[in-house]
Amino acid sequence: MYQNWIRQTPKTCSAVKPEAAQKIRKVVKKYCSPNIVRVIKSRRMRWAGHVARMGEEREVYRVLVGKPKGKRPLGPPRRRWVDNIRMDLQEVGCGYMDWIGLAQDRDRWRTLVSAVMNLRVP
Repeated sequence: MYQNWIRQTPKTCSAVKPEAAQKIRKVVKKYCSPNIVRVIKSRRMRWAGHVARMGEEREVYRVLVGKPKGKRPLGPPRRRWVDNIRMDLQEVGCGYMDWIGLAQDRDRWRTLVSAVMNLRVP
């Protein structure tokens, strides 16, 4: 989507200065690359492992694994942090595992985080 925008934007535009258009193209090209997706996923996994090792009595842990109470809005359920972690683990091939128990072993969890970082994104 953004790559098409880069190709379609003219080199010079009457509303945008050429220097600004060039900076915009650089930013879009940098942050729409698959590398940034891998970085975000690996950092999310690293943070989740840290929170999982905190323990059930901590507020942050309850926010991570808790379910919201009350009436939910119309439409599909909102995606939670836990759902994102499970999706990242499924991409690596460990979606069936108990990720909270797995995060207790730092070495294995670090291996999974690096696997998510090195994963090929289409």
